[in-house]
Amino acid sequence: MAKYNTLLYYCYSTIADAEQFAADHLKFCKNLGLTGRIIVAEEGLNGTVSGSVESCKTYMDTLHADERFAGIDFKIDEVDEPSFVKMHCRYKSEIVHSGLRDPNMINPQKQTGKHLEPAEFLAMKDRDDVVVLDVRSNYEHNLGKFKNAVTLDIENFRDFPAMINELAQYKDKKILTYCTGGIKCEKASALLLHEGFTDVYQLHGGIIKYGKETGGEDFEGKCYVFDNRLSVDVNSVNPVVISTCLNCGKTTPKMINCANPECNEHFTQCDECGTAMDGCCSDACKEHPRKRVYDGTGYYVKVPQPVNTAKKGNLQLASLEQE
Repeated sequence: MAKYNTLLYYCYSTIADAEQFAADHLKFCKNLGLTGRIIVAEEGLNGTVSGSVESCKTYMDTLHADERFAGIDFKIDEVDEPSFVKMHCRYKSEIVHSGLRDPNMINPQKQTGKHLEPAEFLAMKDRDDVVVLDVRSNYEHNLGKFKNAVTLDIENFRDFPAMINELAQYKDKKILTYCTGGIKCEKASALLLHEGFTDVYQLHGGIIKYGKETGGEDFEGKCYVFDNRLSVDVNSVNPVVISTCLNCGKTTPKMINCANPECNEHFTQCDECGTAMDGCCSDACKEHPRKRVYDGTGYYVKVPQPVNTAKKGNLQLASLEQE
């Protein structure tokens, strides 16, 4: 029996005084003994939390009891240890950074692509009149993606709107969008509809739910996740590895963050090169004075940097002079 659960979820639902909600929600999560990362905005919630089975159940029951969040579809993973070290709950302008902040243009509470359950997505994805579109970033789809999916050369989801013209060639097709848990597809599909695409769908619950309900058939590689696991297996039907080591080119499913914190690049690296490069992506990063200790996982807890007191003093002096 699992000792811990990790919950992945999101919800587009208006939150009044979202900044205060974030502060209160952080206290609630800490009282439950949860770790994780939650983003709160006026438009809703986006989170991954981890903790004991009992604490996670209490968390889910509490959110479902709130009418604003009653429809949340939690994706639940059983894990041997918590997937985070600390608990963060932060207020931001969007729950996923897209730059699409005008609710009069893009509002997932009003219009998105048609939601497909995993079994429906599986049945449709190979049809001739369908294009499967990955709306995630390069480091994510380089690690794993659906067979024959269209991928975009983007470093962050906020780059997605600039790629619309590149997708115009598919306007006569059914567009099936997908991402890790579904949240990016809400705005991606809404933007496609706004830009004149007429037949747009999205994989409900994303890759994670697809893996749980269909065995992950035809998802090639592993799925990047935003916690200390870094990646998870999806396909138990016909799995393959598609990612290669950045340094030697050998096939490897292992995703890490560069040990140089000023780089922190997400990349795939085999164990042999991990040892040789000390968890770094380049020789320059390997020699960097702030390089972190590589323990083989490639996951690092952010350590608060000391305040530059000299700089702070100069800013205070400048402020006094202006007064």
